[in-house]
Amino acid sequence: MRFNEPVPLSEIARLIGARLIGNTGASATGINEIHKVEPGDLVFVDHPKYYDKCIHSDASFIIINKETAYPEGKALLVTEDPFEAYQAIVRTYRPFVPAVKAFGDGSTLGEGSVVMPNAFIGNQVSIGKNCVIYPNVTILDHCVIGDDVVIQSGTVIGSDAFYYNKKTNRDIHYKRMLSGGRVVIGQGVEIGANCTIDRGVSGDTVIGAGTKMDNLVHIGHDTVVGRNCLFAAQVGIAGATTIEDEVILWGQVGVSKTLTIGKGAVIYAQSGVPATLEGGKTYFGSPVEEAKVKMKEFVWIRRIPELWEKMMGK
Repeated sequence: MRFNEPVPLSEIARLIGARLIGNTGASATGINEIHKVEPGDLVFVDHPKYYDKCIHSDASFIIINKETAYPEGKALLVTEDPFEAYQAIVRTYRPFVPAVKAFGDGSTLGEGSVVMPNAFIGNQVSIGKNCVIYPNVTILDHCVIGDDVVIQSGTVIGSDAFYYNKKTNRDIHYKRMLSGGRVVIGQGVEIGANCTIDRGVSGDTVIGAGTKMDNLVHIGHDTVVGRNCLFAAQVGIAGATTIEDEVILWGQVGVSKTLTIGKGAVIYAQSGVPATLEGGKTYFGSPVEEAKVKMKEFVWIRRIPELWEKMMGK
């Protein structure tokens, strides 16, 4: 999540009640998750298991619950509850603003674009040229839609991430992490009916130019989809996943979180993807294997009764 302008760390420290150590005169340009951070970003960490990863990431400033060593030029903001500090920052710099009309404040519509009746466009949404937004589409705050995009009826763009902080010492164990990110959709994308594309938690969910989606496709938070991909009906992709260019996912393919599917991979229907896949190959099964290997396996499975009979001398 980018701030509108750099924010002095001293201001952030006052907001979250943190003790500021290190590069105290610096300013932050945004706040982000560990897998998305860039120089100038804040990141938060509240478990020793991840201290080292966060401190030595590209993030310049670390919100943390214990003072520890850190590289020169960085800063620590030490506070008792980094998660609540993150929530306070999002509430302050990307606050929830209720929309009271069908086309929200600060939103723009490019030349030649059409928004049909009963569609809802939130605040600060950008829609490019020659787009068609069909009835009952919802595009929520801060999302960016490129030129020549088609979004069919019932689709929701920019719903909150399914992302929760769990602590068993609270009455409510799962607490929603506020979503300060966006959805950014490239030129020439077509999205079918009743799809859902979640916004990033603090980064962006991105759909690359030329990608086409069938009906009932779900894209999780912070996922980055490349150019010219093809997703058939009921594909589901979990959060923080990378789908490279020209990937084809046929119907009901399920993709787990934080993995990469390489360029040009093809995955047959009803397959499950639990881990990173090399590009340029065809896959099938749950968990997936190369399709030619899986097909051979099926041939041998069909022969089991015959082989059993031979073994038993029948």
